[in-house]
This record gives sequence, C-alpha cells and structure tokens, in this order.
Amino acid sequence: MPLDESRSDRSQADRVKVELFHSACPHDCPSTCALEVERLDAKTIGRVRGAADNPYTSGVICAKVARYAERIHHPDRLLTPLRRVGEKGTGKEAFEPLSWDDALDEVAERLLQAEQALGAETVWPYFYAGTMGLVQRDGIERLRHVKRYSRQHSTFCITLSDAGWNAGAGVKRGVDALEMADSDLIVVWGTNPVNTQVNVMTHIARARKERGAKLVVVDPYRNATAKQADMHLMVNPGTDGALACAVMHVLFKEGYADRAYMAKYTDVPDELERHLESRTPAWAAAITGLDIEEIVAFAHLYGQTKRSFLRLGYGFSRSRNGAVQMHAASCLPAVTGAWQHLGGGALYANSALYGIDSTLIMGLDRLDKNVRVLDQSRIGAILTGDPDDLGDGPPVTALFIQNTNPMNVAPDLMKVREGFARDDLFTCVHEQFLTETAQMADIVLPATTFLEHDDMYTAGGHTFFQVTKQVIEPVGAARPNHWVHCELAKRLGAEHPGFEMSAWELIDTTLKASGYPDAETIWQGHWEDRSLPFDDAHFLTGFGHDDGKFHFKPDWSALGPLHHALPEMPDHYDIIDQTTPEHPYRLVTAPSRNYLNSSFAETKTSIDKEGRPEAQIHPDACAELGLAAEELVRIGNHQASVVVHVRPFAGVQVNTVIIEGIWPNKAFIEGIGINALISADRGQPNGGAVFHDTAVWMKAA
Repeated sequence: MPLDESRSDRSQADRVKVELFHSACPHDCPSTCALEVERLDAKTIGRVRGAADNPYTSGVICAKVARYAERIHHPDRLLTPLRRVGEKGTGKEAFEPLSWDDALDEVAERLLQAEQALGAETVWPYFYAGTMGLVQRDGIERLRHVKRYSRQHSTFCITLSDAGWNAGAGVKRGVDALEMADSDLIVVWGTNPVNTQVNVMTHIARARKERGAKLVVVDPYRNATAKQADMHLMVNPGTDGALACAVMHVLFKEGYADRAYMAKYTDVPDELERHLESRTPAWAAAITGLDIEEIVAFAHLYGQTKRSFLRLGYGFSRSRNGAVQMHAASCLPAVTGAWQHLGGGALYANSALYGIDSTLIMGLDRLDKNVRVLDQSRIGAILTGDPDDLGDGPPVTALFIQNTNPMNVAPDLMKVREGFARDDLFTCVHEQFLTETAQMADIVLPATTFLEHDDMYTAGGHTFFQVTKQVIEPVGAARPNHWVHCELAKRLGAEHPGFEMSAWELIDTTLKASGYPDAETIWQGHWEDRSLPFDDAHFLTGFGHDDGKFHFKPDWSALGPLHHALPEMPDHYDIIDQTTPEHPYRLVTAPSRNYLNSSFAETKTSIDKEGRPEAQIHPDACAELGLAAEELVRIGNHQASVVVHVRPFAGVQVNTVIIEGIWPNKAFIEGIGINALISADRGQPNGGAVFHDTAVWMKAA
C-alpha cells in the first residue's frame, strides 16, 4: 500500500505526485533492508530509502540500492526474449528477438529432447541468490523435483559457515542484532559491513556513542570497517582458528573463563582447557602473523567485557578450513559465558527463526532423493565431464539458469568457460541483463526485478519477515521467475498445485501452512517480527543439540560426508593453500562497496565509483617485485593468470594481496576475471567454495 501519496523532492514548478511504497531489498545480503520506494508513475520509480520505522534498517540503506532507479531503468535491461543466431559470447549482435510463446516452446522442446535422449538427469536447473525472495528464487526447485532433473548442492556462500556454526551451537540463529546497541565490545570477524551490511555499522555507532563500546575487527586487511576500529587484528588468510584458540588459551589461563556457565551449558570444558594448553599466543603469532602482544590484548579486552558481541561473517569461512575456523571463533562466548548478558553472545545468521514450510514453493513433496546431486561450485568440472562429479549419471546437456552468473562468479573460471562453449550444450538463461552467462545461452528470457513482482523474504542479519507486492509494471516484456516456471511446466507436462497458483496465492498458502498471519496482514503491517524471548535467543534454555549444550567437541560426521580428518576440538586446521617459493603470496577476493556479487556491475555510478580492478599489495612486496602504483602486475597460479593495476597498500600483510569485487571479466586487462585463479576444491565437511584460499605468484606484467 502507498505509505504517503503527496511527497515530492521536485521544485514547485515541475512538481509531480509521488507515491511511497513499502518493499524489501532482495539482494544477497544479511540485512534484507525494509525499503520505502518512490513511484513516479505506473512504470517508473524514483529514489529508494531505508524504512525509518523498521528498528533494524532504521532509515539506512547502502548507496547502490538507494540509486536502484539507475538499475531498474537501465538502457541495457533485457526487454524481449532472444534467440542466439551467432557465436557464443559475442554480445547483443549474436541474438535475434522472438515472442515469449516461441521462446518457451523452444526451451521446452530442447529440454524434452535432452531428457528423451539421456534421461531427466541430463537437465540441470541452476540458480542462486540473485534474488532472496522465497517464491521467485526457490520455485525453480519445484520444477526440478517434479521433472526429476539433477539436483543442486548450493555451495557458493554459506555451506562452510553453516557447518562451522552448527557444529557448536546446533541451530542457525543467534542474538538479535539490535542488541549490539547494548554491547560494550563488538567484534566484527570475517566481514566488512561498511561494504556489505551498512546497517550493522549503524547499531555499532549507537553503542560507541551511548556506551563507549569498543570495536574490534578481525580481517586480513585494513578494509573500510577496520579503518573505524579501536583494534584491528590483521591475520594471515585462513588462520583465524589459531587466533581463536590462543585467545581461549589466555581466557582459561588468566581466569576469564566462566567455569560455572560452561559446566551447565557446554559439553567438554575440561577437555577443551587441556587441549588449549599448547595453543599459546606465541604459537598463534607464528601462524597468524600477529604480534603476541596483539593477541593477548584482545584476549584481555574480550575476557574483561561481559557484554561482548561477536558479529561473525561468511568471509573467513570461505577457505578449505573454513568450517573449523567458524567453529573455533564461535566458541569464545561459550568460554566467557557472554551469552548470559544483554548485548553479549554472537550472531552469525538468524535463518532458523522463521520456520517457513517450503513444501509448496519448492515441490518438496515430489523430491526424489535418488536423483543425483551436482555441486554448484563444481560447474566447470561438471560441464567438462568430470566422472567424479557426474557419478553414474549422464553428462549435463541442458541448463536452465536463473538468478546467477556462473561465467563470472563461479570458481575455476577457465573450466567454466570451456564447459559453456560446448556445441552439444543447450542453455537457457532468464536474466535482467545480458550477462556473460546470458551471452553463452541459446535462449535468453527477460526477467523482472524485485519491484516488478510479488514475493516474501526472511533475513540472516535480523528478525523481521517481510511480504512485498509489485510496485511498478514489468519493464518491457520482462516476466517473473514464477510465471516462467508455470509456463514451462505446462509445456513440459509437469503437474503440481504450485504451478496453478499466482505468486501471491503461493505466498498466502505457504504462510498459513507455516503458522503465520495471512499475506495481506503482513503486507499491510510491512513486516512480522520473529524475535525470541531473551532466554531463548541467548540459548539459556539450551543450544540446538539434543543435549542442549554448546559443543566444543563437534560431531562433524553429522554435518557432511567430507568429515574425515577434521579436528576433534577447536584448532588451526592446516589444510589451506599454503604459500611456497613458487606461490609466495595469498590472494583474498573480498567484496567491493558498489557491486554485490555481479549485480550493479552494469550501472554507471557503480562503475565510476569502483574505477577498475586493482591489486592491493604491501609496499615492501611492491619494492621486492619492482612494482609502482598504476603499473601492471600479473598474478597467477597453476590454473591461470590475470593482469591488473597495482595499488600499494600498507594495510595488508606483506604476503597477502587483496582484489576487491567480482568484476566482469572484460574489466580485466586480458579479459580474464579473478575467479580464474580460484580453486573449485570442496571445503570440509559438506563442500563449499574456497574463494579466499588461494596461493599465487606475482610479477611485473
């Protein structure tokens, strides 16, 4: 519903009526901001603002979403279905327009032909988090399960961090983010909220202003958040577990451990203390690159502060040892008993708060667990026929892709390119722009943005559930994901009640099945707060394991099949891509401020603000390599090499190099993007992409 029907930012001379509509940000970010959107007319939006009356968003959103009109009304939006008539990867000139009916008929025909030739598993619906809306994102699973197409293990983002958090806490939730305002110490570990969750900084700022709270940042470089910190622990990539263990060593040794709390709420505190006796600050300093004094100072600060809040991010888990690192860090508040205090404890993500029954949306009633599962991060190996990935099933000869851009964002990018170039591979991409993946497609379908369809949203970073309605008409002939699923289902003979419903009917039916108010009620109220009582949110009524305890000694075998050799207790698990004389540097591909994965990389303002890909290299390393600012450096490993400009930067350890942002491949000097260097190795125990775990060499280009 319109929030205000009279607001305008224009002068009186050209004043137009502006309606303000409630919505929610759909992008892959824990904040899932509550929004107020200016609608100038039925087809046009103006500014986008954060909802001032939402306690978490609190009127603040990132600049890239605030200027969403630049994206939604971009001249390069896809406006009509396209058929490829030229070579793959050669841009707009390789396509001709066609009608929706013809496009869908052709897609259905090609999928049916593939299925008839090699069986249903030869078709792989492939998607991720370009939208986080439950209907528009997850409905592709309903099509998959009804047709018995190959399943997907979604491993780009949270697989490693989920395993690490659940190893200790047993359930994916934590302290309400609003409690940061009541904290005396906030530790931001493995995330850069200035770039990726700006609302976190709002609540940190309040705690610093009103309580004099301290901010500690643990991250391999002095990012925008670390620059605001009272203490920055600049660890070597992949060594956060060693830091956590050394801090706990000090907590036990110097009397900061809450033994009464641990006796009641944790599994093996005495065994943990014995295990940590050898994990001294000196031991950790040699691994992390930190000074002993830094580690001890952090341990003292953390131990002395009862209201200590750990805001744990995904970044430090995107490593071969990422799950172990997350588990080790999450042990800290269990050692000090910080969970007992207002503003104390930890938050990784709050997904378990919502309890949405996704059976109807995802077609879980038609799920056949005998259908093979393919690893999203291994798409390069899968498309190039790796038998270890394909198992006993057929090659993948047909892809239907939504909400992701694997030709840009997937690991092992050179192999991904090789796979998409196959002449026998049929690819349909449903997208908002002609991405690098869409340029490899046979059929491209124009997709709506979040303001052009109905949907509903959970969140990772707060407790509010949101329902949204379409604000403007679809641009051109763009159509929502759900509409495409239903139209393809008709042509493919896929029958399910979800295909007979509108998106709004799906939302309403799902909410009723999940014990929520109806969709209209939540939409009218803008959101539904799912926060828990204090004792539940702080696990004082028990953690998520059957015994109700936090597990210092996790059962890794319950969290994934790749559990062998994982350490029994928190530790530095030394399986990272180690530096060697041939590969003496470690590469971290951190998020940028103006791009979100590959989204917003098409808007002029974001491009202008980001400029170009740059390698942030310590001045001493630059001197050793004979590199100066603005010069070109070639960075490589056994997979590939890329060429970028040099930016000398003292806020990084000498053996670490940082390249921010997932840039289009064409933004690099030789047209090869940074993910060409990233391994598609599976993290333990349940897979997961290792985007920040890469040893490289560097030389002047």
